[in-house]
Amino acid sequence: MRLENILALTQGNLLGEPSVSIFENVVFDPSKVKRGSLFIAYSSEDIPEALLNGAYGVMFDRPTQITDSEIAWIKVDNLDTALKKLLRFYLLEKELQVYACDPITLHLSTMITTPPTFCNVEGTMREVWEKLWPLEKKSIVLFSPALTDPDIFIEHSQLIRAQENTITIIEQTLFETSFIHNDTFYERQMLSPFFIPYLEHLLFFYTFLRVPFQIRGFSKMGHFIPVFTNARMEIKEFGSSERVVIFEPLLELIDEQIDFLDAQASWAKIICLLPESMRSALTIGVENILFYRYPEEVIALLQSQDFHFALVAGVDKSILRPSRSSMKQLELDF
Repeated sequence: MRLENILALTQGNLLGEPSVSIFENVVFDPSKVKRGSLFIAYSSEDIPEALLNGAYGVMFDRPTQITDSEIAWIKVDNLDTALKKLLRFYLLEKELQVYACDPITLHLSTMITTPPTFCNVEGTMREVWEKLWPLEKKSIVLFSPALTDPDIFIEHSQLIRAQENTITIIEQTLFETSFIHNDTFYERQMLSPFFIPYLEHLLFFYTFLRVPFQIRGFSKMGHFIPVFTNARMEIKEFGSSERVVIFEPLLELIDEQIDFLDAQASWAKIICLLPESMRSALTIGVENILFYRYPEEVIALLQSQDFHFALVAGVDKSILRPSRSSMKQLELDF
């Protein structure tokens, strides 16, 4: 990676007149710096170690003490923006096949085993760089524009979606599913039927692009998170109570999840707690929907209501506290 290209792409300001003109690699962790590296300094405290390990250059966006005139000190306005411009340029030669999807499908893809030529990407600019930079040519990349800046890529296509059902559900509860796909039976997966349409599209996408995959089992999703509680809003063991608080961080999914609960648990008393900011944007009826202004109000609202399922948007399950029995079990485990 040539210094002149880096300066042109990032519009960085080179401080001093170093003799270095090329870098072997780009490194974020000072302990992994080798002779010839360009070190990306998110923290100025890491720079001395990076220099000691042989960095030829340092890119930074905050006030930094220049200590060695032989080093290429590159000042940019914003590190993330500079890295995005670099990555966008250098990915051109990789000829990647890039597809965009929703956050749920992307999350599901992280729990399915695929070859190194398939990459699901999200996170900080550093995390995105470290995933994309080592990819082989013509690799397939899946990302969500809601989680990752699409401008990293010159172009991308939308996820190829299934046109017919390819998953047969054998047994289900609101939070677990047993199903068949391609004549393989997956028993009691920790996956709500709510996610099955997303999984169906993902598996069709793999099949269409001939990406080998293996389902080993699903861990808990970061969406539609069920927490069993008692009347005091204390956390109980999974399946041990008739009151369940379901947490959803992604506000865009709330309408769909309310419809799902209404269809799958028509016998139950269902309430929904939404932030006040969603009141005007809500596209469904307001029966059994409560609005809160501050996260601290959520517990009081839940305690004041009679329900089987409470769908809560925009707050984390950390607002609940473990029951005494759960605390004792934690102490025993510790």
